[in-house]
Amino acid sequence: MRAAALLLLAALSISAPAYAPPAGGEFVQAVEFPYYLYPRAQWERELVWLKDIGVRTVEFSIPRNWHETGPGHYDFTGETSPRRDLLGLIRILRRLELQAWVAPALPPGRGSEDWPASPADPAAERAWRKALGQFLATRTINHGGPVAYVEGGDLGIDASPAPSAIRVVQAIAPDALAASREAITRGRGALLWRGVEDSLYPEGWGLNGVWLRRGAVGLNGEEVATAPLRRTAALLRNWGPLLSMMAPLPLKGPGSKLPDGVSVVEAVSPAASAVSVTNRGATPFADDLHVLEPWSKKPMIIPGVKVPPGESLWLPLGVSLGPDGLCRECSNFSGAEHIVYATAELLAIEYENGILAMEFAAPEAGEAVLQFARKPVGPYLAAGKPVEFEWDDKTLRARLRIPAGRDASRRVRVGIAIEEPETSGFFNEAHRLVIGKTNTVSTTYSSAEIARRSRLLLPPGYTAVRSEKTPNEIEYAVAVPDSALHGDWANLALEADGVLLGRARVQLFRPLSVRLRDAAIGLHFGARTEIAVEPATATIDPRAGTNLEIALRNNSPDIQTFRLEAAGEGLEFIPAKTEIAVGGAAERTVSIRVLGNPGGAGLCEWRLRVSGGADLDLPMRAILVPRGQTVAWSADLDGDGTPEWVLESPRARAVFSSRDGGRWMEFTWKDTNVNFLPEQGALAGAGPVEVRAAGDALEFAGQGWKRTVRLVDAALTVEQSTALPRDGMAPEKRGNVALAIERKSANTVVYRLM
Repeated sequence: MRAAALLLLAALSISAPAYAPPAGGEFVQAVEFPYYLYPRAQWERELVWLKDIGVRTVEFSIPRNWHETGPGHYDFTGETSPRRDLLGLIRILRRLELQAWVAPALPPGRGSEDWPASPADPAAERAWRKALGQFLATRTINHGGPVAYVEGGDLGIDASPAPSAIRVVQAIAPDALAASREAITRGRGALLWRGVEDSLYPEGWGLNGVWLRRGAVGLNGEEVATAPLRRTAALLRNWGPLLSMMAPLPLKGPGSKLPDGVSVVEAVSPAASAVSVTNRGATPFADDLHVLEPWSKKPMIIPGVKVPPGESLWLPLGVSLGPDGLCRECSNFSGAEHIVYATAELLAIEYENGILAMEFAAPEAGEAVLQFARKPVGPYLAAGKPVEFEWDDKTLRARLRIPAGRDASRRVRVGIAIEEPETSGFFNEAHRLVIGKTNTVSTTYSSAEIARRSRLLLPPGYTAVRSEKTPNEIEYAVAVPDSALHGDWANLALEADGVLLGRARVQLFRPLSVRLRDAAIGLHFGARTEIAVEPATATIDPRAGTNLEIALRNNSPDIQTFRLEAAGEGLEFIPAKTEIAVGGAAERTVSIRVLGNPGGAGLCEWRLRVSGGADLDLPMRAILVPRGQTVAWSADLDGDGTPEWVLESPRARAVFSSRDGGRWMEFTWKDTNVNFLPEQGALAGAGPVEVRAAGDALEFAGQGWKRTVRLVDAALTVEQSTALPRDGMAPEKRGNVALAIERKSANTVVYRLM
């Protein structure tokens, strides 16, 4: 019976289906990242996150009227605004090994939508393209840089044109998942995600009174609606390279009549095929699917497919378990061993130490049927528990149950023991690596002979020194380059005799993370969005002093001792120097009391120097606010290159733009950190204004009008020489704090927190 089954497998392996792969190059998935609409301090965090979920290409336009600071003068390094640091963005992408898809100008149709169009000047446009081409020329893929595609015109550089067929999907759209799957089934062109990040417009650049546009990820990193992007990025991490070889087939045969809103497309290739099922209807879809088996070209049934409303599934069909399929390192399987079908979405396949592991996205419980050359040796693991599988001796097929995924991503791993490994190697507790340091990585092997013949595979730029702990154990001192980014991941692997023994995906951390607790102020947009102000800024009572709680997180696995020294003109720190020991992967807090010189008020700069377990020199700011007084100060709080103006008392803080007609951006009750202004602020107008501080007041001078804003305790009085613009505000109460509004006249309003 075994011989007959093997003959059957051999026949299947040479019976590849006839298909015509779609025309066009490799399918590209990209996420729009308009860097000029995002705080510079958060670029690394968001790009690391995109890489972590599976995105490999980042798309962005490069607006001429943002980088052209004067006729023929262009800022690409952030000299005039941190958000103009295009060079810094390129360097981050290179360090993360992400590809860049750039547009020398805004794509057609977007100028009037969310960014002012550049003035029509052919000579200026030619000069701009020449300067941009010179800047990007040495930063293309062929020169070791990240720039892979250029859209909307030739810059004279050796980058590929952008894909010709682009499907744009808004990340927060209700049908984002379905739309992305429709793009994938075409197998060519590109899927471009827009609206992933919140957009924070630089002062003076918001259109139609909009300075903040909501995306799937908030400015503070909160994920609001990222499930469709996460699911699709995880799918394309392994399926992406195969899409250009897959040909779509129409659904045929019994069962091809589908309910309204349900669509089914089969896409086939010799190594891996799939059935895409999308339910745009209002009711669940549950039925058998009649498809074409890629291996035999005969009709087959995928039983019991369930797709909830609004869901879409990419079901594997005839996916090879060999290296030509999704598993690049599955050399232990014959060409005929494959996944016959699964009723959950297959994301990845791995084979290590005799275990075949599969990762699925499963909104509903399902099953997988696998074709093997021999019976697997042990039970399969579902949700971490050993579970028996059904085995058919005649067909050599195993049927596995797939549990439903519980979290928002619906992801679940299923593993089955294929054979007892003759050789094995494992990483022992490899969870983190510290950047710029030497890290100990321990490994264990099935025999001393395998240990001697093994080697550690590292990412480029990493080095390791090997030492034998016991005949079966080897320790590596792994050095992580300083150029690595906090939060990124490194893939390590053990290999012997050309066979992969074990893998580890290890997260990277900077040696020390430092933050101000509680006292550090943020910039608010509405009631739920707050971004950290860089450098970290805290309000200080100069006479009585204020305790700053400085949290130190030791990211090393070992105990580290850190020495702290605080210094700044006009400030006294108690203690000025201190030392603290912090446990491995633990956090401790140091309390430093800060006092100001008698009579001091306003903005002060200071620095926190850290030595010992880490070497850091961190800029900090203090705002001296004497008791019972109001101070006016100015700083660039959102990192757009234009300073905001602030009135601050011990109880309240009001923030204003020096552009947008002196827009009032924030009114916060400091005890509870609650902002009472809407996201877009109030009292906005057109154009820049001149701002002057006068004691407890700010004076704004616009074209044909003057405005005085005075903060006394928690009452803000606004007086203007002409009628004030509508503010759209009403009295309200949040928690124990209320906003009262007294409109004394068309020119004068008092806003009071109490």
